[in-house]
Amino acid sequence: MNPLLSRLQPYPFEKLRALTAGVRPNPAYAPISLGIGEPRHPTPDLIKQALVDHLDGLAHYPATAGSAELRQACAAWASRRYGAALDAATQVLPVNGSREALFALAQVVLDPAREQATVVSPNPFYQIYEGAALLAGAHCHFAPVDAARNFAVNWDAVPEQVWQRTQLLYVCSPGNPTGAVMPLEEWERLFALSDRHGFVIASDECYSEIWFGDAAPLGGLEAAVQLGRTDFRRLVMFTSLSKRSNVPGLRSGFVAGDAHILKAFLQYRTYHGSAMGPAVQAASIAAWNDEVHVQANRRLYRDKFARVLPILQPVLDVRQPDAGFYLWAKTPNDDVEFAIGLLQNYNCTVLPGSLLAREQDGHNPGSRRIRLALVAEIDACVEAAERIAAYARSL
Repeated sequence: MNPLLSRLQPYPFEKLRALTAGVRPNPAYAPISLGIGEPRHPTPDLIKQALVDHLDGLAHYPATAGSAELRQACAAWASRRYGAALDAATQVLPVNGSREALFALAQVVLDPAREQATVVSPNPFYQIYEGAALLAGAHCHFAPVDAARNFAVNWDAVPEQVWQRTQLLYVCSPGNPTGAVMPLEEWERLFALSDRHGFVIASDECYSEIWFGDAAPLGGLEAAVQLGRTDFRRLVMFTSLSKRSNVPGLRSGFVAGDAHILKAFLQYRTYHGSAMGPAVQAASIAAWNDEVHVQANRRLYRDKFARVLPILQPVLDVRQPDAGFYLWAKTPNDDVEFAIGLLQNYNCTVLPGSLLAREQDGHNPGSRRIRLALVAEIDACVEAAERIAAYARSL
């Protein structure tokens, strides 16, 4: 067996299942889960119809690069959303959801033979970043979030000697689990570091289409355009239809950016067998070409936050995030103890923040925080918030 597999930690949900294995939830309450960030709004009919209408495509092997029509739909969306003029043939590549692509890119761009090959990741973070680094033979260095800046990542906490050996940087904006969005000045700083040290920036933007104000979150491609980096050098953006269009089971997204990196990524994916099925491609084209269902989806999330926050804020330290569908709430006691007690007394599942982070300098930046995924229907989210508030008061 690959010895690097032994370096992987259990996924946060596996840890939570182990921690709660002996817990008997209060049977007086129906179960509600805010633990997993799986969108539960209905899939738009136009996407389902496009899938059905193109089932004949199952009779053909798809190309790893995807159809020209799909790549053009992705490029057109990026142009409308970010003002990025992409060459659909060389700067866009369809992927089977952002998760597998975020993992696979590390296997392409990392050279474990270089001394102390390093990947920098936010902390807390999406666990794929760490797993991708470890299985590529690299070391993962974590940059902690700063609670004083609404949980923006403190890139200044990364020592210069770490940047010097960094080959890949994972950025998540809007962030999971905190919802923080990186402003232009942070992008400028990271681009300058990339230019100085030669590392690739992988920008995970799968929550980009859920926001609360008038302005959409700034994306990596958009930041590059504003800073005159129209070749998108050493930048790869990852996006997905899962959250935007409520199709997590479709496993569809795309990456875009540096043509040189994407050429190598395509070669890797061709050998890896990562082609998207023709029917999924057709459904994806329909999704990327329509914004009406995305606007409706955004309104649903805005309504949920507007209903839930007034219930939670009198008893917990919690603020509306910049974007995304998570709340990152502070607990009055240990986050794992809070999650177990909430499940036992109120049959409500949340994810302890410490399971989403790694200890640094004797401190876990996710400790005494819980992640609440407001993905259920609004009534269930409100009921869950009321139970969480009642439990917090009992403490």
